Amino acid sequence: MPSTDYSRTAATVAAVPPAGPVLADGETSRTVQLPGLSLLVRSRGHDRRAPADGPAEPAMFVHGLGGSSQNWSALMASLADILDVQALDLPGFGHSPPPDDGNYSIAAHARAVVRLLDAGNRGPVHLFGNSMGGAVAVKVAAARPDLVRTLTLVSPALPELPPQSTALPTALAAVPGMPALYRRATREWPPERRTQALLSLCYADPSVVGPAERAAAAAEYRRRTELPYFWDVTVRSTRGIVNAYTLGGQHALWRQAERVLAPALLVYGVRDKLVSVRMARRACRAFHDSRLLTIPGSGHVAMMEHPRLVDRAFRDLRQEIAARARSAAAEGSVSATADMSTAASGS
Repeated sequence: MPSTDYSRTAATVAAVPPAGPVLADGETSRTVQLPGLSLLVRSRGHDRRAPADGPAEPAMFVHGLGGSSQNWSALMASLADILDVQALDLPGFGHSPPPDDGNYSIAAHARAVVRLLDAGNRGPVHLFGNSMGGAVAVKVAAARPDLVRTLTLVSPALPELPPQSTALPTALAAVPGMPALYRRATREWPPERRTQALLSLCYADPSVVGPAERAAAAAEYRRRTELPYFWDVTVRSTRGIVNAYTLGGQHALWRQAERVLAPALLVYGVRDKLVSVRMARRACRAFHDSRLLTIPGSGHVAMMEHPRLVDRAFRDLRQEIAARARSAAAEGSVSATADMSTAASGS
């Protein structure tokens, strides 16, 4: 299909407002209007467990290709006792309409996250990203270290050449004409079949998704595919990932990873069909301050398949950082005392 077939004017997009998002218990949503952008933000307030609790540290969650903020609901609920959690729908995904400029590059998505954080004055945040959202989060952390307290990446889409064979069908969405062929080949598929194919690609064990969740996923899939801009966003975002893989110099994603100053938690599923676990060691070497969690029974979306394991690893990271801060404060106190003693002796 020629690229012009995907084009949609702003008027056309505005004529098809998306229905409201499905929210888990305790979640709220709002739309944040920025120049050229309209972003759906899913929130869950800090669940205070004790009167002495202070302000919760803010967190932002960034979904992957074809996903939405809803992908993070389980982990957001799990971490709400220690964090003030928010997740956004990237431009053109979930319930966020396309951006005015039609730019779906990794850099453009990163700018959207930065603008959202700046507008809400929420930095520095604990930044989470999955798949394409992981690449976006790396860009944010490298460009704006002042906005990122920690970086947690679940199966981040960092360049892997050649990619594993099971990821090739997704990459083919970037090839001109291929999306049209796929649409013709699957036009008779009911949403339930499309949903099963997606679950089989992303989950190590799709059977863990119950009937109610499958029905909800199928309904959401139907809603998205009926949006006039769905295929345009999918194709352009896939091309954005491919283009990011081929960038060289300081803009290369691996070079960006080397610039990240924030402590990083890297989560990989051993049974991931899209991002190979073999990339985990390279990622650990790229990030200066990293720790690794590999999950044998997980696929591409560990935060959905095994939220408790990701939760525990993040809490360990947070405790490690707190211990470092206490140690540094103690060393500073000892040093200051020694300086005062030296000064007193000299007098």
